[in-house]
Amino acid sequence: MQTRFCVRRGHSAAVYTSGRRSTSDRDVVDEDHFTSQSAQILIGEIMGCNRDLENIKQNISDVQNKMKNIIDVLGRV
Repeated sequence: MQTRFCVRRGHSAAVYTSGRRSTSDRDVVDEDHFTSQSAQILIGEIMGCNRDLENIKQNISDVQNKMKNIIDVLGRV
């Protein structure tokens, strides 16, 4: 199975394997024709995903702290 890289026009990209073709706003780039620009787009996507994951982790931590505070208050009642 040949790997293909799906590079969106704009600021994000996705990777998937062959068997699926792009639709509307996506360009499919064969790994044989993978360019440094394609790599930069994918690296940017990875960085964006990491930032999103860090935000999610922080939100989870905030919710856990709120729950602990609520449980502490309920325990005193």
